[in-house]
Formats: sequence, structure tokens, C-alpha cells
Amino acid sequence: MTVLAERWTTIAGIRVFYRESAGGPGAASMMHLHGFGLSGRYLLPTAERLAGKFHTLVPDLPGFGRSGKPREPLDVPELAHAAAAFLDDRGIDRVTLVGNSMGCAVICEFAHHYPERLERAVLVAPAGGLHNQPLHRAVRQLARDGIREPVQLLPVAVPDYLRFGVPSTMRMFRALTRYPALDRLLALRIPTLVVVGSADPLMPALPRIQQIAGQTDNHVLLVVIHGAAHAINFSHPGELANVTRQFMADQPIRDDPDSPGDARAYEIHRGVHLPPLTATDGPA
Repeated sequence: MTVLAERWTTIAGIRVFYRESAGGPGAASMMHLHGFGLSGRYLLPTAERLAGKFHTLVPDLPGFGRSGKPREPLDVPELAHAAAAFLDDRGIDRVTLVGNSMGCAVICEFAHHYPERLERAVLVAPAGGLHNQPLHRAVRQLARDGIREPVQLLPVAVPDYLRFGVPSTMRMFRALTRYPALDRLLALRIPTLVVVGSADPLMPALPRIQQIAGQTDNHVLLVVIHGAAHAINFSHPGELANVTRQFMADQPIRDDPDSPGDARAYEIHRGVHLPPLTATDGPA
């Protein structure tokens, strides 16, 4: 694993904290975007495993983590514009974006406004929309998820939530549950990896996800990590980094033999616009 350097910059008058690793010579850029209320810290287990191959960036978006707060909290479109401004500041024209939870909505909105800048998308547990409504249902889903995540996540997530604050958390969660996540996802016209955990209470049941993915001709590769809940980037970094590398190289999805435990990664949908599996690839 590669340790990312900690750095600061200023975007539109707001101090932004980020982590960065240059990757190898000529490495493509990959930016990781965190969920609501959190910072990029919990994304590091996966990001560090990919940093040797990609020019890797893990910012705390404005208003989150160690970054400064704007006068008014940013909504999803404004966060997408902030991500683009951060890339401008770093001199990056095109990028692959890897997001978890809210970060997936930010990626979909980024693709809507800046399609020419997005190489590929990796959407990990893209919650939001009807399945998380009304708010009290989403709160119960979050509570169930909390007991399914590793206890090591607590000292990482709790300080971030306390810093973000309860009013901001509730406001952002309402915005996310109303965000047209599915419409935006199916509108993507670039290779897109969607990774879901089989134990994620914030996502619909796997047969329903598979059914939705198959409703249109698309560029989506849908992969399940068995046993994972919502914060896959933290709980299953080996499996997630492995399937991300395979996706980026247009290789068939194979379970990672180097990741311990009973977690298993497998694909359940391959969009018609992605490279098809061949007979020599065998079962995915």
C-alpha cells in the first residue's frame, strides 16, 4: 500500500484539505469522494491500495472533514461543481471518480455537468432515492447498517459526524433521498462500475438492483461483495480495490484470493456497451 501525502489548497476562498499520491509515471488520475457527514479518511484503506497505480486524490469536500465551511451548506450540484474546481486547481482535465454513498450522487451530477472530464465512474453503495424515503425509514436503515460495520469505523466516523453537525447531517440526508440517483446513473454514457454489499440495508434487495440494471442498454457493470454493508471502501478495501483494478483494465471480475475472510466478489450484470466476456473467461 502507498501512504498518501496530506496537503491543503484554497478553492473559492475555502481551505480544502486533501490527500495525494502521484502514482507511477504517466499514471491516470483517480479521485475518491466520501459520503455525507464524513471526510475522506474512511476511504483511505481502498485509496491506498490503488495509489501505486493511479495518481490518487482524496479530498474533504468543502464543509466536510478538515476542510473549511462555506457560508451555506452545499447541495449535490454545488458539491459536483466544487469537485470540478478542485480538479482545476490541481491541473487535472480528465479523471476517474470513485465514490461511496453521497459521493456517488456527486459523481453522477459531475457527469451531468462535465461529461467530457469523466473517464470512468466507480459507484460504491449508491444509496438515495425512493428506497430511502421517508426520512424515518432511512434513519432505521442507517441504524441497522451501524451494527453491521466493523467497530474500527467508529473512531473514524464519529469525529467526522460531530464536526459536520446534526442539522447539516439531516439537511443533507433529506437532499440525498430526493436526489434522482437512478435516473442520473442510467444516463451515464461512460464505463461505470457499481459495487453493492449483500448486507447493505440502505440498498434495495439484489434481485431488484439486478432487475433495474437490466431495464435499459447501459455501460454499467454491477458487482456484489458478499457480506459487505454500506461502507465498503473501509470494511472491504482488498476486494473493492481488486474489482476496481479489473474494471479499469476491462478484465473479467474475479474474487481476490489475497483478501482473507468469507467475502466474495462477483458480477451480476454487464451492460451491453461494456466488453463482453468470452468463453475463455469462464463464469464471472
